[in-house]
Amino acid sequence: MATGNTPMTPAAAAPKKPAARKSTAKAAAVVAQVKEEASSGSETFANKASDKAREYANVGKDKASGALDEISQMVEGVARTIDEKVGSQYGDYARRAAGAVSGVADALKGKEVDELVDNARTFIREKPAVAIGAAAAIGFVLTRLLKAGNGDKTDA
Repeated sequence: MATGNTPMTPAAAAPKKPAARKSTAKAAAVVAQVKEEASSGSETFANKASDKAREYANVGKDKASGALDEISQMVEGVARTIDEKVGSQYGDYARRAAGAVSGVADALKGKEVDELVDNARTFIREKPAVAIGAAAAIGFVLTRLLKAGNGDKTDA
């Protein structure tokens, strides 16, 4: 019981025995081990997720550069038709456009995903209005392509 004004705490009421100290130490060791395993497990998960994202980004980059190559070849074909129907001066414009698209495809092939992401971040920081405009234009083009691919003839 408590004497005077000092209340008795549970720790003061029962002095610790060696077995209790050992149990407390074991519990602390188990908790520390669980924390370490959880931390290591989350790092492993994060690394795997990062690797998978990088893998998907590389596949996307390869597909995009392949699609740009196809567009460049298509524009080259259109340039020949323009030469015949309208004149070589206008066909040259199409060939320059095809060359520009081919150059973008080659640049994509020659860079790693991390480098492309860093370049995009820098560009967005330096020219946010152009980045927003480009995103809107790309969204519009992709929407039109998807509508055309689905056979949807309605215009919004």
